[in-house]
Amino acid sequence: MAATRARVSSFSRNVSTVTSQNPGLKHGPNGTMFISSGIPDLDKILGGGFSLGSLVMVMEDPEAPHHMLLLRNFMSQGLVQKQPLLYASASRDPKSFLGTLPSPASPKGDNKSSDLSHEKDLRIAWQYKKYFGEPQLNLNTNNGGQHDYCNDFDLRKPLDRHFFSGNNVDCVSIKDSPNLTALQDCCAGFLAKFSRNEGSISSAGRIAIQSFCSPQCKYSNEEWHMLSFIRSLKGMARSSNAVIVVTFPPSLLPPSCSKRLQHMADTLLSVKAIPDEDKELAKLLTGYQDMIGLLNVHKVARLNTQVPVILEATTFSIKLQKRRFLVLECLNQAPVDGSSGSSYGTSGGCSGSTKAGPLDF
Repeated sequence: MAATRARVSSFSRNVSTVTSQNPGLKHGPNGTMFISSGIPDLDKILGGGFSLGSLVMVMEDPEAPHHMLLLRNFMSQGLVQKQPLLYASASRDPKSFLGTLPSPASPKGDNKSSDLSHEKDLRIAWQYKKYFGEPQLNLNTNNGGQHDYCNDFDLRKPLDRHFFSGNNVDCVSIKDSPNLTALQDCCAGFLAKFSRNEGSISSAGRIAIQSFCSPQCKYSNEEWHMLSFIRSLKGMARSSNAVIVVTFPPSLLPPSCSKRLQHMADTLLSVKAIPDEDKELAKLLTGYQDMIGLLNVHKVARLNTQVPVILEATTFSIKLQKRRFLVLECLNQAPVDGSSGSSYGTSGGCSGSTKAGPLDF
């Protein structure tokens, strides 16, 4: 009898032979592989993390460096899992940025997940708990393999130097570079170490490029040169077992160039600061005093499939749990106070008019 072969359609790739014993990798649908973003909540939002071979772009906010939180956690997660890292920035000494990376939470901090779940449970009245069923599997848990895949990072504690003192970290400065040729050669040489094949995946690489289009770079006025570099970078990422995260300031670019960069991204995120004294927003959202910013998910990578990813929500609040751990939560509208006089509940009828009518109830 002939051996049965896996069925292959035009909508999925046959990657049944691809296996991985690396705890830093996770199997996803349609044969995709994920690596963690370093933020458990973001992994859960994206369906598992960042897809191998994808280009992730983060739009910066000119008023606050919240994109640095995402970049630091992404880099720390890779270093903790001993995944090679290539970091490029417009600073003269990019290696100094490694000293600001957060450290994984200590074993004593494992109660953080249970405290969060207990706090969420207290928000739900006990008589309604039976309608919610059994608790879902959470990527926040630090037990077993989940701890190896995604860590909780303490933003107040710097990462130990032995994680980035070896040969698995390369730092490149793009401040004085007249063009992107040198950076493209560095990325090509780095990604060549993680070429994709049909065998097992031994390791995955990470590339982090900070403030790609900053004015400190001499090439910041060459729009087509920057677009050509991103297009080439995306093509190299597709044929490798690596993930590339690029942050850029869209406010400093022409609208046409910014839109083209956003279109080329596989996963597109943006961060935005929250004003300290926005009274209207404070009345609209619950837990406003604990928010430090907002995260918007504009696009999620779709690899090996033509089915779009539909998220339950696209805007999330950025909070610092105990001023140490980065947490993402869905936005919740504050309850309307009927005594305020300017709420949706001031009108007693469906028509929205203060006059009583035959259709009002």
